[in-house]
Amino acid sequence: MHASISPLSTSNPPHSTLQPYSSSRLCGLRREAFGFHSPSQFRNRGIGVVSAKTHSWRRSVFSASNSASDNGTSAPASFDYDLVIIGAGVGGHGAALHAVEKGLKTAIIEGDVMGGTCVNRGCVPSKALLAVSGRMRELQDEHHLKALGLQVAAAGYDRQAVADHANNLASRIRGNLTNSLTALGVDILTGFGTIVGPQKVKYGKIGSSDNVVTAKDIIIATGSIPFVPRGIEVDGKTVITSDHALKLEFVPDWIAIVGSGYIGLEFSDVYTALGSEVTFIEAMDQLMPGFDPEIGKLAQRVLINPRRIDYHTGVFATKITPAKDGKPVIIELIDAKTKEPKDTLEVDAALIATGRAPFTTGLGLENINVETQRGFVPVDERMRVIDADGNLIPHLYCIGDANGKLMLAHTASAQGISVVEQLTGNDHVLNHLSIPAACFTHPEISMVGLTEPQAREKAENEGFEISIAKTSFKANTKALAENEGEGLAKLIYRPDNGEILGVHIFGMHAADLIHEASNAIALGTRVQDIKFAVHAHPTLSEVLDELYKSTKVNSHNTKPVSEPVTV
Repeated sequence: MHASISPLSTSNPPHSTLQPYSSSRLCGLRREAFGFHSPSQFRNRGIGVVSAKTHSWRRSVFSASNSASDNGTSAPASFDYDLVIIGAGVGGHGAALHAVEKGLKTAIIEGDVMGGTCVNRGCVPSKALLAVSGRMRELQDEHHLKALGLQVAAAGYDRQAVADHANNLASRIRGNLTNSLTALGVDILTGFGTIVGPQKVKYGKIGSSDNVVTAKDIIIATGSIPFVPRGIEVDGKTVITSDHALKLEFVPDWIAIVGSGYIGLEFSDVYTALGSEVTFIEAMDQLMPGFDPEIGKLAQRVLINPRRIDYHTGVFATKITPAKDGKPVIIELIDAKTKEPKDTLEVDAALIATGRAPFTTGLGLENINVETQRGFVPVDERMRVIDADGNLIPHLYCIGDANGKLMLAHTASAQGISVVEQLTGNDHVLNHLSIPAACFTHPEISMVGLTEPQAREKAENEGFEISIAKTSFKANTKALAENEGEGLAKLIYRPDNGEILGVHIFGMHAADLIHEASNAIALGTRVQDIKFAVHAHPTLSEVLDELYKSTKVNSHNTKPVSEPVTV
């Protein structure tokens, strides 16, 4: 989510908590994916009216017929497309739609299914399962219901119906996404994309002949796949990754979850709500190592301790054997530091939630002298691909999980939009510290910017002080009305100039509340200015209102309030 989550590395311990999967967060799907379209976009169909300013930079596009054998290293003299995107996940989708808006003739290549990880194996189906777990928790919490004056009979669920809900949602969003691209004039090219030379991409299905297209610019947006450490045998039935778990083919009585990051936490929420016992296996000395420590401790007290969850920290699962011949899943644990045998677990199932690995094999990067770093495509701050000699490759970009900068679906979309802005004459550098992340447990966790330890390290290195402001959900009228007072909001800022360094929220609808803070960071808004913003009462947004108002910034750096405007 931010700098506390380091890129996947072979130097990482086998089961350290790595980047969250992009699908577990606000996925960043454009509104067109839900079946809504702008009339002006339909009129243009991607190639219609272009402004005079647009004409000044838009490249001429010529028809160029290429055969699969045309894989030379020289750049073509004319192009089939202004932009070709390899990968139709959230990042590729966002880039394609923005390119159409900017008047670029665009094609997108997809070798699997439209929507990528987010729509098919991540954000979308996981939120469907978490919606079910949230309802189940409400119906099972007799104390909560009694406090509201409600009486409800014992709650139950239909496993297949729950699974169908997740699958149907993914199918619906996938169809809408496909329709939005075709309606706006984006060419969808089916097959696996491979770069064969400068500004040339071949694509085709396995076993069939390839086609070659040329483009003025190319964006790599191939995403990621679940990372499975060595020694773990995945059979897709009793030892599974998130890809399998989202199908909810069965609900085990006892499941071990390897990794306590976003993926592990969200699935623990689902499984315990549906009746499973959960055991976390975490390589670090504490659970949820990627979160702000204070928020992590509170989350553990609420999300872990009261539930049917136990855990082993500071251990590696060096070997996991699937269940077979009537025997359970066997997990062998060793001490993370001494490497001495620690314990052996026998469980009904094991979920491997150790992060994501970039999916960059078969891209043909060797054809253009690009060497991946632990599988990630090296890029600069503008997503421009860097070759093995440290030089920028003209007209080639990489966005999303494939570059490893910040493995979240909405980051991929934002990076894609940033690249298109550059292609159309507007220099743009994305501030990754302004990108929010969320974990959709019950209650939710969200964050943006630096954790407290990161902020203190930065302050020490750069010679400034930091201050911390906190507010509790227990002081919020709306939260109390919902009987959901368990929660905390935390703001890390500079008292000398009011710069917001980080915001962390644990509580009801935390994932929705974080965006005011992320937008403030993106726009450079200081706490002394945002504290004058008005929030509706009674709403949960007042948690942040109180947070801003509790800050103390040196008065000589405070900007004057703007003159009132009569309306």
